[in-house]
Amino acid sequence: MNANLTAILYLVAAAAFIVGLKRLGSPKTARSGNSVGAAGMLLAVIVTMVNLEGVSWWLIIAGLAIGSAIGAVLALRVQMTAMPQLVAAFNGFGGIASALVAGAAFVTVSGAELASETILTMLLSVAIGTMTFTGSFIAYAKLQGIMGGSPMTYPGQRAVNAVIGAILLALLIWAQISQDGIPFWLVGVAGLILGVLTVVPIGGADMPVVIALLNSMSGLAAAATGFVISNTALIIGGALVGASGLILTALMCEAMNRTIWNVLFGAFGGDGSGAAAGAGGNAISTTPDDVAIALAYAQQVVIVPGYGLAVAQAQHALRALTADLEKRGVKVAYGIHPVAGRMPGHMNVLLAEADVPYDHLLDLDDANTTLGRTDVVLVVGANDVVNPSARDDSTSPIYGMPILEVDNANLCVVIKRSLSPGFAGLDNPLFYMNTTRMLFADAKKAMTDLGKALESI
Repeated sequence: MNANLTAILYLVAAAAFIVGLKRLGSPKTARSGNSVGAAGMLLAVIVTMVNLEGVSWWLIIAGLAIGSAIGAVLALRVQMTAMPQLVAAFNGFGGIASALVAGAAFVTVSGAELASETILTMLLSVAIGTMTFTGSFIAYAKLQGIMGGSPMTYPGQRAVNAVIGAILLALLIWAQISQDGIPFWLVGVAGLILGVLTVVPIGGADMPVVIALLNSMSGLAAAATGFVISNTALIIGGALVGASGLILTALMCEAMNRTIWNVLFGAFGGDGSGAAAGAGGNAISTTPDDVAIALAYAQQVVIVPGYGLAVAQAQHALRALTADLEKRGVKVAYGIHPVAGRMPGHMNVLLAEADVPYDHLLDLDDANTTLGRTDVVLVVGANDVVNPSARDDSTSPIYGMPILEVDNANLCVVIKRSLSPGFAGLDNPLFYMNTTRMLFADAKKAMTDLGKALESI
């Protein structure tokens, strides 16, 4: 293909990436943004394949067929609760793919004198890609429950990580100067080890930030690989993913009132399965019938979804319940916390699957403004993001984290299976307040029971 035409088509693909990324910034336009970005990537892949020389087309077609089949099966079969794990796996595969391409390029030119910038980009791609690979699959194991969600620490852990980081840096310098195969491959080994050791001590409460950061790293690895193989589309696409991932990481840290260093090295949080401390007093339980009466005669209801909603796959039952309330003239909105769930945007995706109108979703600030004049707030499977300790208790580890102030509503109903703490590992005083009622049940069963009770009113 003509070089000028190739450059123009890559530019069109890059423009599609940017437009798609922009549209992903709003739930209302996210689906079309995803399609625009995918179309840009398809164009970039086609242009790249047309320009390939000396390759086996049958091998490429076989790879495309296998990859497409696996992707289609995963997209259709993966449950919403497993979506964070899928994203983590995608990040990991993206990182190792970049590292392998850079490694293959190094092997291809073995023995030749490389420009310093070329060997540097190869090394960066391998180092970042391998760290992303193992770090992502440790995150996958924590999210999937294969490993405990609590931080795994040991004495001197930071010192060990620092030593391995220093070794990695020394290997990068050695490989850069010598261009020898031994330090080059040792960079990959050190990256694999450092990826594991960096993510293992991070608790389940911080997984949304970790996923965003690993996503950024996979983009940076791809951009470095783009420089290695002189592919403009890969450079631009990788840079966009890297930059957007870093921005998202910063936003997630801000939403938790934490620094990225505290997330990575603070060893904070638990796995959400511990017993409740019960320090706040006695929780007042309620029944579906009583909650249905309160909902039926309310003027304003706010739903606050959390990971428990995703675990129970209760989004459709919740939507049916709120549709019934709306028919009765009740105004319903959804308060969405930026770090609710197990990955960025988890609740938005979950509610979109149930066809919840986009204009019913309120961000943190708008939701808190609304909660002050709300009759009933329904907290479905959320915990840490509604914990008033973040606002009231200066000794709490989450003090200063912006929360959804559900305790300002006239009545707060918390739907939860038990009083167990969330992924921050902290008891929640909200459960013991006079204006709070606990409906102990699986979220899906609770929604079904509430719907039936509402029908009889």
